[in-house]
Amino acid sequence: MEDLVVIGYGAAGFAAIIRANELGVKPTLIGYGEIGGTCVNVGCVPSKRMLRIDELYNYSSKIANRTIFPDFYEAFKDKREIVDSLRKEKYEDVLNSYDVKLLKGKAHFVSPSSIKVNGDVIEAKRFIIATGSSPNVPEIKGLERAGFWTNVEALSPDRKISSLAIIGGRALALEFAQMYKRLGIDVVILQRSERILPDWEPEISIAVENYLEKVDEIPIFTNVRVKEIVRGGESKIIITDKGEVEADEILLATGRKPNVDLNLSAAGVELNDKGGIRVDEELRTTNRSVFAAGDVIGDLMLEALAGKEGSVAAENALLDSHRRIDRLSVPQAVFIEPNVARVGLTQREAKEVDYRVVKMENVAKARILGESQGLIKMIIDREFRRVLGVQAFGKYAAEFINEAALAIKFRATVDDIIDTIHVFPTMSESLKIAAMSFKRDVSKMSCCVD
Repeated sequence: MEDLVVIGYGAAGFAAIIRANELGVKPTLIGYGEIGGTCVNVGCVPSKRMLRIDELYNYSSKIANRTIFPDFYEAFKDKREIVDSLRKEKYEDVLNSYDVKLLKGKAHFVSPSSIKVNGDVIEAKRFIIATGSSPNVPEIKGLERAGFWTNVEALSPDRKISSLAIIGGRALALEFAQMYKRLGIDVVILQRSERILPDWEPEISIAVENYLEKVDEIPIFTNVRVKEIVRGGESKIIITDKGEVEADEILLATGRKPNVDLNLSAAGVELNDKGGIRVDEELRTTNRSVFAAGDVIGDLMLEALAGKEGSVAAENALLDSHRRIDRLSVPQAVFIEPNVARVGLTQREAKEVDYRVVKMENVAKARILGESQGLIKMIIDREFRRVLGVQAFGKYAAEFINEAALAIKFRATVDDIIDTIHVFPTMSESLKIAAMSFKRDVSKMSCCVD
């Protein structure tokens, strides 16, 4: 009988096997598909590399005062090279550095304490399910017949297109919209909610929508219901309740679904209302010997969170250490340029709060960079003035949001942020300026007032 079996070799699975080794346990790791999971292969790494290429050419266009696009095929070739490199260095080579038994194949439970892989039954004292997620494909009339892309195909296109229609309006939709627009492709976004980024603060989502429409010239249609998709010669026609949209290709950015095809009922593992595996705060499932981590839970699908959950799940499984994750301080970002980032509660989620919205034009570094568009919103509780939530749309927001996450994790107040000297000039100063806005009019102060 094995001490620990980890199912899935993406971010959560790798974090789990590394922590198990640190605790003196040799785990069995079972993986299906490309090693490394979504992030390194068809998620964070390739998409952010493509956005970086686009950013450089977009900046060069501003300097040269003429539009310059990267070569379509060369850009994706560059992306493939960094994916191959990081997969080898951060997954294949890393795996060889640890004492792990690797089995490649699809696993499914045959009892509460055993799984079957490639025809072999494996028993274990503890299991960690870290099988990740897959693109969610909604039921739309004519969709399967017409064909479509998910993030997988959009990151490895088999041809150059001239136009792309994106269904969805959250992180993936916005990143791919800007990615393809800056490759010289006509892009349109169709979002069923009344605004893009519907779960974010309205000030942020409205500012992002205005920027994408006015600066990147990406048409965005909200409150749209897609009724049917039909072929139109070489193109595809999306029929909506507000008219028709024709494009060479369709990208579905309609969320992701947990990979739970593991015969979980045989293990006594239940699902939650999001279709993911039900876990408690210690990541234990309804089978006390089985834990789950990462996207398969169906909660926030973030690579960094998955890694943390994998490590915590391994420690709780092997030591029963009762570790929990402070989900209030988990940051997230949308890597369009400028970035959109958030951590903590929204104004609607919090109670008895004060908030301030500060324009990035009040941040000296934003003016220096010529990137003064955007804003930052900070929410605090009225009684103790602790920081409860921060959302930002601005240059390098994905970098400086980590300071806000630290402030929330340690329940810091706006006075703690104000009393912390920040390097001048930096974009992270926007946090201090937002904190100072609770005390004074920040549009009427010199650059380095404390």
